[in-house]
Amino acid sequence: MPAYVPEPAPAAPATPATGIDVHDVHGDADEGPLARERSHLSASRTALRAMREDVESLDIRDVTANWVNAQILERQIEDRIKALADLGDTPLFFGRLDYLHAPGAERAEGAGGERFYIGRRHVHDADGDPMVIDWRAPVSQPFYRASGKDPMDVALRRRFGYTGGDLTAYEDEHLSDPAEAAVTSRLLQREIERPRVGPMRDIVATIQPEQDEIVRSGLSGSVCVQGGPGTGKTAVGLHRVAYLLYAHRERLARTGTLVVGPNRSFLHYIEQVLPALGELAVGQATVDDLVAHVEVRGTDDARAALVKGDARMAEVLRRALYAHVTPPAEPVVVVRGSRRWRVPAYELEEMIRQLLDRDIRYGAAREALPQRIAHTVLVQMERAGEAPDDRVQDAVARNSAVKAAVKAVWPAVDPAKLVLRLLTDSEFLAEHAAGLLDEDERGAILWAKPARSVKSAKWSAADAVLIDEATDLIRRTPSLGHVVLDEAQDLSPMQYRAVGRRCTTGSATVLGDLAQGTTPWATRSWEEALGHLGKGDAVVEELTAGFRVPTDVIAYASRLLPHIAPGLTPVASIRDNPGLFSVRPADGSGGGDVLAACRELLAREGSVGLIAADARIPELARALAEAGLEYVAPGEETTYDTRLTLVPASLAKGLEYDYVVLDEPRAVVDGEPDERTGLRRLYVALTRAVSGLIVTHAAPLPEQLLA
Repeated sequence: MPAYVPEPAPAAPATPATGIDVHDVHGDADEGPLARERSHLSASRTALRAMREDVESLDIRDVTANWVNAQILERQIEDRIKALADLGDTPLFFGRLDYLHAPGAERAEGAGGERFYIGRRHVHDADGDPMVIDWRAPVSQPFYRASGKDPMDVALRRRFGYTGGDLTAYEDEHLSDPAEAAVTSRLLQREIERPRVGPMRDIVATIQPEQDEIVRSGLSGSVCVQGGPGTGKTAVGLHRVAYLLYAHRERLARTGTLVVGPNRSFLHYIEQVLPALGELAVGQATVDDLVAHVEVRGTDDARAALVKGDARMAEVLRRALYAHVTPPAEPVVVVRGSRRWRVPAYELEEMIRQLLDRDIRYGAAREALPQRIAHTVLVQMERAGEAPDDRVQDAVARNSAVKAAVKAVWPAVDPAKLVLRLLTDSEFLAEHAAGLLDEDERGAILWAKPARSVKSAKWSAADAVLIDEATDLIRRTPSLGHVVLDEAQDLSPMQYRAVGRRCTTGSATVLGDLAQGTTPWATRSWEEALGHLGKGDAVVEELTAGFRVPTDVIAYASRLLPHIAPGLTPVASIRDNPGLFSVRPADGSGGGDVLAACRELLAREGSVGLIAADARIPELARALAEAGLEYVAPGEETTYDTRLTLVPASLAKGLEYDYVVLDEPRAVVDGEPDERTGLRRLYVALTRAVSGLIVTHAAPLPEQLLA
């Protein structure tokens, strides 16, 4: 079994991993294996500092041709300096691989008795020899995938334990011994359960084989990860971005990468993961950010939002847009000097038909039409003995008669005005939604009070998505190289289309859990969702091993699965520690039970989340203030002095806390428009805890939890 060594023991073999807590280690011996590893850590930090100083000392005054190049190079140097930062409380390396001597060419890279330290970034000494290998390098892969059954030419895998930034323990696995294949690493368990304060951490030290396969999947293909609570799907998606930037840096530097999350609180929670891995150039946005063509000041009821988010609206918009294209009523007559050149109406109509048949963007076709008319005029000029060139064609295309003809048959269309007309003109909507939307559906999205203009309109979030669709019909949306879409199960088909437009020529990583869909339009199947995204060929992977949620907590929450996602595989926690779990009926003391639970958990180490129905947040905020319990809101960073976060249930998705107090489960369910959505919201709230959960309630629990 893995040998767990908390203290250097020069004359004795490593101690078996039984009953030893890494946090109790305070050894500081001058010799032995642990001392030698500490020495390598110190030397690696020195080497990293030297790498940073080398970059800081670069003089680019004589190597840039102009100030633009200088600015670009300076920015690249600044980014490189930031990427080489040595974070004192973050381990520089977390593992070591000792390879067997293997003469066969088919053996893993690094074979031949070599030793590699695996860390968050590459570090080399003054001679260029590696001291720490980037976790994304091919030679590092066996750290995550090697086993007793398939050692991948590794003789020894060593994991390191840290307290803060100090190396305090190590654990060895001799992979040539099949008996070690089924033994769980205690250091890995300690790292998973380590208390957390502040934003989300990376998981490079704890990536599991099934996660690593997804992380290292290629750039050319899209991947969809279905993962229940605590399976690490968000971390897998972020680490996949980091891996792709390592493996395809030049390409992605040109095309860009983007992480799309459900809300700003979530993005703030995850924003430090990629910088901690040395990746600073990844954008973050919500879907609302992507489609922010207008100011959103209004809201839709569930029925209207459901219809507006339906994929059928894309065809309604397309019909409404191209209805502006009309057959010509008269020929185009171009006057140049003393000559008049005539383009008959039937020829103009043929040009329009050809452009429509090409299925190019409305705006691109409109720009092409004047050139086609001009080309026809030039052919007539050549037949008459003239010798026009490209400058003449451009001049004809800009002729007032040509401009007037194009304006008449293919007018410019403003996407926001198009959507506004659809939502306010019942006849216009009925004409272009015929056979797509029934009368009730059309009535659901028509505005009761028409807006006077685009600026005065009280647009909703769903309206902004429609405007984005119309904008793309007119002018193609630029594509990125890779997009990560997290908490995707809550997106409408039209929102999927909006995200898909941002990666039409790139790939995507889609992350979500069908059981956590809490919108009326929540995803019913990944195959359907991927079709809307434009990635129907994406591979769907399922993560079912739970690393973050304790056994007792996930078992309790899974009672809801038959009611919210029948047929979905429940998460199976691999944690040896069942975790703290308690369901406590309230004594009617007006919030005293909730406050007592918060105090109890704050006496422990780590972060605490108090999750409640949105409607109960003001009352709980007052109670916390009166009790002198300081707290922050989601998106605000916790500190070691303020470790309590008051979380509305609607914002809990994707967040994690060491301990959670869940207030009034029945209120969480009743706060949603229907029971199924409410139970899904409750499932989310129940599964935010990493180490313990206390449920307090005065009202009866939902019967689905009593089964």
